[in-house]
Formats: sequence, structure tokens, C-alpha cells
Amino acid sequence: MKVLVTGGGGFLGLSIVKRLLSSGHKVCSLSRSKYDSLEKLKVGQISCNITNRDDVFNKLKGFDAVVHTAAKAGVWGNPEDFYNINYIGTKNIVDAALENGISKLIYTSTPSVAFGSEDLEGVDESTPYPSEYLTDYAKTKSLAEQYVLSKASDQFKCCAIRPHLIWGPNDPHILPRLKERALNGKMRVIGEGKNLVDIVYVDNAAEAHVLALENIDHNESINGSAYFVGQESPVNLWKFINSMLKTQKIDPIEKSISFNTAYKLGSIFEIFYRTFKVYKKDPPMTRFVAMQMAKSHYFSHDKAKNDFGYDAKISIEEGLNRL
Repeated sequence: MKVLVTGGGGFLGLSIVKRLLSSGHKVCSLSRSKYDSLEKLKVGQISCNITNRDDVFNKLKGFDAVVHTAAKAGVWGNPEDFYNINYIGTKNIVDAALENGISKLIYTSTPSVAFGSEDLEGVDESTPYPSEYLTDYAKTKSLAEQYVLSKASDQFKCCAIRPHLIWGPNDPHILPRLKERALNGKMRVIGEGKNLVDIVYVDNAAEAHVLALENIDHNESINGSAYFVGQESPVNLWKFINSMLKTQKIDPIEKSISFNTAYKLGSIFEIFYRTFKVYKKDPPMTRFVAMQMAKSHYFSHDKAKNDFGYDAKISIEEGLNRL
């Protein structure tokens, strides 16, 4: 197949590109920037702003499939940016794919689309979307996922992959933030420190995308479906955070703060930052972060295993050694 990967130079996108190349597919990347890592792989790079409908429609020609990973991630920021990039950008990609006769699309979603205010313990994809979201990221990714899946047909086969807390070497998000806060003495265990969460090593997340793409023509169940993917089992979040910090020779986090206190502080910070339109800097705490760090959120991966043979090939132990 000739596959276009949006955000192919990103953390997950690059791993997907490498996995596709290793399987003999022809690959191009579409993003706003050029990447040396893709240049070394001799992967074609298309410059495009996915929020520009005409630009997207002109660039999505001659491909068999799209893997759409490009997104604005984060727990805080300008709501318009999240909406334009995550929802409008995805809508443009889907509409352009349909217009240009592209028959397959794999969308990178997030388990946050299912996360409301309660613990999620071993739930599956039948879990409904919550009535309210605490982040614009989760809200706009949910809108995008629903739009993608609504377009599923015999002529346009698509699905959504929901990898949870992607980590690994060169991670630009989770580990750098943990290191910064830990080194500055700003990290606290939130709640009792007993919550279990799903995580997924980056190459395992990439494997799920490629397996879904390669099997979507052969298994009708995949078309129009969403899939949680993660490691072989959930982990205690705070033990895992300390394991990651240990790989960087940083002392473990031992001080704690109650969930209620963290949640109230998050609410106060959000009101202040939103009132004064402070979007370029994350608040010290948000309600969503308090919940993510204190509550359990792990999922059944049976559907991905049954429908396209997903398996976490890289174990947590091996991933930490690579880290």
C-alpha cells in the first residue's frame, strides 16, 4: 500500500512510519514541518496545514490509505487551537480522503474520550462518551473520533485506535514533564497512590495501528470500531512513574497531596488562567490532571486482540531498559 501518515515525524508517527516501511509499504508523511529523522529514512514529506481545507484536499492525492496521528495534545491551551487542529483538521483529512478515493483510514484517538469523572477499571469499548469533558483535548478528540467512525462504509473503511499514556525513548511529553517537575521539587503523589492505569510502549502503539490497517479489509468488525490498546497489564501509576524517574537517576516521589485538595487547586488555577487567557503556560494543576493522577483508568484490550491480533510485543521491563 501507499500510505500517508499525518504527523509522521512525531513521537508515535515516526514509529508507525518505521513499522510500515519494515512491512514493505510505501510511506509519505504530511505535517507542517520537515524532519531530519524522516529524511534519513528517505520518506517523502508533504508540507500542509491540516486546518486549511483547500490545502489538505490538494495534498491527499494518490494514496491507498491514511494513518492520521497529527493532533494538538496537552492538558491546557487555547480552546480554538484544540478545536481547529483536532476536530476541523481531522474533518478535513477525512473529507479529503473521501473526495480523493482513499479507501482506508486509521485514526489515532485517546482513551481520554471515554474518561469522565469516575474510575475506569477494565472497561471495554462499549463505555459511552461522558456528558462533560474537563479538557479541550479530550473534548475535541472525541468529536473527531465520532466524525471518523460516522463515515465508515464499504467504500471507506476506518477505525480509531486509543493508545493510553504512550512512552518510550525520545518521548517529548510524559518523561520530560515528569523530570522537570521532579527535579524542581514540584511533584506530589496525588491521592492514595494506589490507582492502576494502562500504559503503552510507543512501538506497541504503532504495531496496533499497522495491524488494524493491514486487517481492515479482511475483518468487517474493524470497520467503524474503536480500540483500546495498552501493555500486558495495568500498572500502579506512581510505582511506574518512579521506575521511569529511576532510569534518569532521579529520586522517587514520596510527598503526597490529597485528591480533593489537588482538584480544588486545579479548579482555582483554571479559573484564573482562563479569565486572563493564559494559554501558553500550563497551570500548576488542573482538575483533569488531578483526576488522571489519582483515579484508575485501565481498559480491556480483548477487542484489539480478537479483531487484528494485537499483542504488546515490547514488555514494560524491556521498554524501561530501552528508556
